[in-house]
Amino acid sequence: MTLKKSHYILIAIVVATLAFLAFKLNQTNPATEQAATDNSAPVKTALTVDLVKPTRSTIKQTISANGSIAPWQEAIIGSETNGLMLTQVLVNVGDSVKRRQLLAQFSAATITADIAQAQANLAEAKANALEAAGNASRARSIQDTGALSTQQIEQLISFEATSKARVAAAEATLQSQQIKLNQTKVTAPDDGIISARLATVGAVVSPGQELFKLIRQGRLEWRAELTASDIGQIKNGMLANLTLPDGSAITGKVRTTSPMIDTQTRNAMVFVDIALGQAKAGMFARGTFDIGTKQALTLPASAIVMKDGFAYVMQVSDNGQVKSENRVKQIKIQTGSREGTNIEVIGLDAAENNHFVASGGAFLADGDLVAVAGKISTSTKPITQSATAKQD
Repeated sequence: MTLKKSHYILIAIVVATLAFLAFKLNQTNPATEQAATDNSAPVKTALTVDLVKPTRSTIKQTISANGSIAPWQEAIIGSETNGLMLTQVLVNVGDSVKRRQLLAQFSAATITADIAQAQANLAEAKANALEAAGNASRARSIQDTGALSTQQIEQLISFEATSKARVAAAEATLQSQQIKLNQTKVTAPDDGIISARLATVGAVVSPGQELFKLIRQGRLEWRAELTASDIGQIKNGMLANLTLPDGSAITGKVRTTSPMIDTQTRNAMVFVDIALGQAKAGMFARGTFDIGTKQALTLPASAIVMKDGFAYVMQVSDNGQVKSENRVKQIKIQTGSREGTNIEVIGLDAAENNHFVASGGAFLADGDLVAVAGKISTSTKPITQSATAKQD
C-alpha cells in the first residue's frame, strides 16, 4: 500500500514540473513576443524617391520606316560586236566615269580590213558611175540624129542609173563597216560609277553579252516601305533621316512615292534620294520622316518602367497632393515620339496634374510605400536621380 502511494506522489511531482517548465518557456518565446508587438510596429518605406510632373511639350512628329538602299538607275553596258576579242579593259569596279569615256577596246584588225575593201568597192562603183554618166549624156545629145537606136540610148541611160545605185550600195557598206569599227570601242552611256565588271581581256564575246554595270550619275535612293495608313502623310521634298548599319546618320529627300500598294505586304514604297558616300547600294537602313510638330504630354525616359513588354509609370500623389510618405500607384501607358530625353506618354491625361517617380521605378511595385526626397522636377528640366534604399 505504501509503495502505491509513493508511486502516485512521484507521478504528480513530474506532471507539476513539466507544467511549470512549459509556462516559463511560453513567457520567454521570441516568436510569441514578436507576434505580440507586430500590430504596433511601423511600416517600412521601400525607397526614397524624387518626383517629376508631366508637361506639355512641342515635339516632332515622325514616321519610322525600314528599307534597302539601291541605285537610282543602273545601266547595263554590253557588247554590240560578234566574235571579236577584248584587248583592253580600262576601268574597274568603283571607278567614276564620264559620258562617252572609253571603258574597253575590242580587236579591230578584221573590221579595218573590211573597211579597206569597202572603200575600194566604193571607188570602183564611182568610176563606173562616172563612165556611165558620160555615155548617157552623149546618147541624149545625139538621140535626134538617128546615129543610135532608141534601144541603145535607153540601155546607156539605164546603165547610168544602175551605176548610181551601185555607188549608193557601196557607200552603205562602207558606213556599216565604220559602225562596226566604232563598236569595237565600249564607252559609258552616262556619267556614273562602275558597280560591276564582267569584261576580261582575251575573251571573245557575243552580241548583247554584259560587260559592265553603271550606277547612273552616281545617284542612290533609299526604298522605304510604309504602311498604307502612313503613306498619305509623305510628301515630295520631305526630309528623311537615315541610320546606316554602322550607326552613322545621313539625310535624304523624298523624290516620289509609289502609286501602288503591294498586294502581299500591304505596304507602299517611298523613294528617297541620298548622296553616294557612306551609303552603299545593297545596305539595309532604318529611317524617319519629319511630318511636323504637335503638343503632347511628356515625361523623362527615366520615369518610364518597362515590364513584360509594357510601359508603366509610378504615380505618387493623388489629386496633386504629396505627403512625406505615399503609396505608389502603377499606371499602364503607351509611349509615342521621343524628343531628347523626354518621351511622349499616351493615356496619362487623367493624371496630368499628379506626381510620378522620377527614377528607380523598376524597384517598386504597385502599393509600395515610398518617402519623398522633397525634389520635384518637370520633364523639360534635368532630373537629379535619387533612389536609395532605407536601412532597416
